[in-house]
Amino acid sequence: MLKGIDNRLNAEVLGALRAMGHGDVVILSDTNFPSDSIARQTTLGRLLRMDNLTSAEAAAAILSVLPLDTFVDDFAGRMEIVDAPGEIPPVQAEVQDAIDAAEGRPRPMVGIERFAFYDMAKQAYAVIQTGERRFYGCFMFRKGVIPPQD
Repeated sequence: MLKGIDNRLNAEVLGALRAMGHGDVVILSDTNFPSDSIARQTTLGRLLRMDNLTSAEAAAAILSVLPLDTFVDDFAGRMEIVDAPGEIPPVQAEVQDAIDAAEGRPRPMVGIERFAFYDMAKQAYAVIQTGERRFYGCFMFRKGVIPPQD
């Protein structure tokens, strides 16, 4: 256990988040996403897990240490629902709340078409699979920077 670190973050996840650079992407996936096969194609090359957590719980833990990119509109994204891209299911609303809390202000995610999301995930730095069983619990976070202290 470490002081000041969310205890939902395991060593493998912390290591990957730390190793990422500005603009690198991490995918947070639900249990139905083809996480293992896609993770093998990422920079890290293996799947990370945050089992027994919902997408929102995992997102809150990740965002407690990961700054989101402030230079781009696609700092965070959600997999769009097939045939209803504008619909926001509860699982996605909960992750949006986690983003807003971490950012200290409302900052809406972009929608990403399902197959475009799969393609983006293959190019990501890493994939983290949660225990989320609700459909469309898949998200993308783009790492930002931490400014120098004054």
